[in-house]
Amino acid sequence: MTAPPLLAMRGIVKHFGGVHALRGVDLTVGAGEVHALLGENGAGKSTLMNILSGVVRPDGGGIELAGEPVALGSPAEAQAAGVAMIHQELDLVPQATVTENLFLGREPRTRLRTLDRAAMRRHARELLDDIGVELAPSRRLSSLRVGEQQMVAIAKALSLDARILVMDEPTSALSDSEVERLFAIIPGLRRRGVGVVFISHRMDEIAVVADRGTVLRDGRNAGSFVVAETPPAEIIRMMVGQPIEQLFPDREPPAERVRLRVRDLTVADGSDLGGRSEPRGVDLDVREGEVLGLAGLLGAGRTELLDALFGLAGHRLSGTVELDGEPVRLSDPRDAIAAGIGYVPEDRRASGLVMMESVAANIVLAALPALARAGWRRAAREREAVASSIRDLHIKTASAESAVGTLSGGNQQKVVFARHLLRQPRLLLLDDPTRGVDIGAKSEIYRLLAGLATSGLAVVVASSELPELLGICDRIAVLRGGRIVTVLDGRDATQEAILAAASIEQNSNPSRMEAG
Repeated sequence: MTAPPLLAMRGIVKHFGGVHALRGVDLTVGAGEVHALLGENGAGKSTLMNILSGVVRPDGGGIELAGEPVALGSPAEAQAAGVAMIHQELDLVPQATVTENLFLGREPRTRLRTLDRAAMRRHARELLDDIGVELAPSRRLSSLRVGEQQMVAIAKALSLDARILVMDEPTSALSDSEVERLFAIIPGLRRRGVGVVFISHRMDEIAVVADRGTVLRDGRNAGSFVVAETPPAEIIRMMVGQPIEQLFPDREPPAERVRLRVRDLTVADGSDLGGRSEPRGVDLDVREGEVLGLAGLLGAGRTELLDALFGLAGHRLSGTVELDGEPVRLSDPRDAIAAGIGYVPEDRRASGLVMMESVAANIVLAALPALARAGWRRAAREREAVASSIRDLHIKTASAESAVGTLSGGNQQKVVFARHLLRQPRLLLLDDPTRGVDIGAKSEIYRLLAGLATSGLAVVVASSELPELLGICDRIAVLRGGRIVTVLDGRDATQEAILAAASIEQNSNPSRMEAG
């Protein structure tokens, strides 16, 4: 007699007001199987997994674990049933230490019922050692970079000894070495009979780790496949409903006129950079209508350079910055915004959006003075600007008044774009703008950037994906130790050339640079 699947979700239905998020979705996962769950942002993946992890209750359908019906009405019930989830947007406490986050809500106690901090520290060290992470358990989470925080979340999930482990974009903020550590854990999970649901937008990762896959589109099952037997183009067709003929659009070459000129840009070292490099002696020109990429290995200083150009380095910044030939003072972000600089940060939830506020409020947040008249807000003009942004950027939302936190990751990213574009900036800074974004939304963002560049906007984009930089950039500046070591022409650049410039030792996975 054939054993039932470890997990069976059948006919799952979920509504959010007028939005039909899931329309009778099925998903089965066997013991020891890694099952890829794919689909564009907004397809229903996160809603389905939130139902499995007890965060959201379904409106219809049922769930079975090893053939037994279960009702997972809360995260505690799901955890007790053996379901653990590593969320794309980390559910950790920034103000707490690594140890406190690992054992939050299940702290070991002494015989006197006080916290057994010695045991917590010991077990925390063991958990981190198991996945090869060299972090001090006593460090505050907020002092870690995003990739390190993600590894803490992974260690926490693995510590629950789950039967079903959901990994929602677990590698989106990880360096190559961290990805390798994560993938090295998976064979052990297979041997223990753990079923893994692996959500990713990276086809190369799916090919490496997954056995089978299920694709969702518009809240429905769009198809299932065996990974080893299905070409990536067919999977993409299931996801978007049609072939994507050209991921990176053609566009006109940039003008000769220099929009941004940077000379000897240097940021004094902070007290604790966690191995990252501040800009040192950076010289850089970006032309009107140009997309210039920033590449570099872990800690090279890409994000730090963007931060400095947006005024986040404060009075530690020295050197000169000019926009259209005029000197610009960048002592804080208000200076940068006033000068016509926009910044889409890497962590959209923490730095780019007010998650509880509406889509409309987030879009107009930075443009309120420009939309006002004589200091008075004009509601009609704000509504018109919001409606135009939603239409032009194809933001999928039930309404402009929906909380931005209810949107998919790709649509949240478009809201951040919309906010800055309302101010009609001269220079747009982007830090990993497609992190956690599906292939269809990536294609839309690439077309958007091409259109913005054609209109004359200068763009500086840092990315951890080399194919992305090669596909969208006119030139690519390679950083090492906070310095630009070379600038390559995008037409002639190769992954090998970028890696050779970034480090003496070439990276093991040339399709993806280490984030830093």
